[in-house]
Amino acid sequence: MVTIVGPRDEFLRILEQAVDAGVHVRGNEITLTGSAADVATAADALTEIITIARTGQGLTADAVERVVGMASEPGELHASEVLTQNILSARGKTIRPKTLNQKRYVDAIDAHTVVFGIGPAGTGKTYLAVAKAVQALQAKEVNRIILTRPAIEAGERLGFLPGTLNDKIDPYVRPLYDALHDMLDPDQVPRLLTAGTVEVAPLAYMRGRTLNDAFIILDEAQNTSMEQMKMFLTRLGFNSRMVVTGDVTQVDLPSGTKSGLREAESILDGVTDIAFCRLTNHDVVRHRLVGRIVEAYDRYESTRPESTRPEPTRRSRP
Repeated sequence: MVTIVGPRDEFLRILEQAVDAGVHVRGNEITLTGSAADVATAADALTEIITIARTGQGLTADAVERVVGMASEPGELHASEVLTQNILSARGKTIRPKTLNQKRYVDAIDAHTVVFGIGPAGTGKTYLAVAKAVQALQAKEVNRIILTRPAIEAGERLGFLPGTLNDKIDPYVRPLYDALHDMLDPDQVPRLLTAGTVEVAPLAYMRGRTLNDAFIILDEAQNTSMEQMKMFLTRLGFNSRMVVTGDVTQVDLPSGTKSGLREAESILDGVTDIAFCRLTNHDVVRHRLVGRIVEAYDRYESTRPESTRPEPTRRSRP
C-alpha cells in the first residue's frame, strides 16, 4: 500500500486532481467516490499502478501522471504494457517508452524498415531511436550504427569553424553523443567510434554511399532540403534500417527552401514498409514543465493573427 499511495500520499493526490474523484485509504482497502465515469477512470488507473508495482519497477510521480493520463484516454494498450516494456538496460538504468505514442514509435521501428518520428522537442524521438540502434547492435542484427544530421542549419558551411572535421561537427552532433554516453560505458564510445562501428557524420558526407548492415538515424531532419532527404533515403542498403526524426514546426532553412521532412510526409505517406509516427506535447518526457511550455507556445501560436505568424518554412528556435 505504501508503494501505491506514494510518499506522503503524493500519488493519491495526483490521482484525485486528475480524475476529480475522492480516494480514501483505510488499511489495505481503497474506496473511490464521485461520478461513475470518474470512479471508473480512477479504478483503471489504480489497477495499472498496482500491476506496475508488482513487477518490481519503481513508481514515480511522473509515471503515475502518465498512467492516469492513459487511463483517461483508453486505447488498445494498457499503461502497464507501455511503461514496463524494456528497450535497453545500461549503466544501472532501463530505457523504456513512457507514453502510448512512444510505444507505437518503438514498435514501428521493430516492424518497418524506414520510420519517421515527428514531434516537438523533448518527446524522445532521437533518444529512443539511438536506444533501438544500440539494442540492434548488441543483438548483432546490424554491424554498425550511423548517426547523421544537417551539420549547420543554413547550408552546412563547415569551413569557417576551426579544427578538424570532428571538431567542426561536434557542436551539432552533441545530442547524439549524449544519448550514446547514456547507453554505453564511457570507454566503449571512443572505442566504437575509432573502429567505425559507430559513425557520426554530417549529412553532406552521406552522398554516394550505400549503407548495408547498418542502423541509420537522421536527426533534425526538418532542416534538410527535398534533395537532401531524397539523397539520404536512397542510401538504404541491404539488412539496414533507417529512422528519421524531426520537428516540422522548427525549420531553420533559408526562406523559400522547402523542408525535406515536411515534403516527405506527403510524398511517402502510404508507401509499404515506411511508417510515420507523430508525437505531441503530451509525449514530452523531459521535466514536467517542458510539456506545459510546449503546450503554452502552441496555444499562443494558434491565437495569433495569420499575418503576424512566422513563415511556415522558417521558424527560429525559442
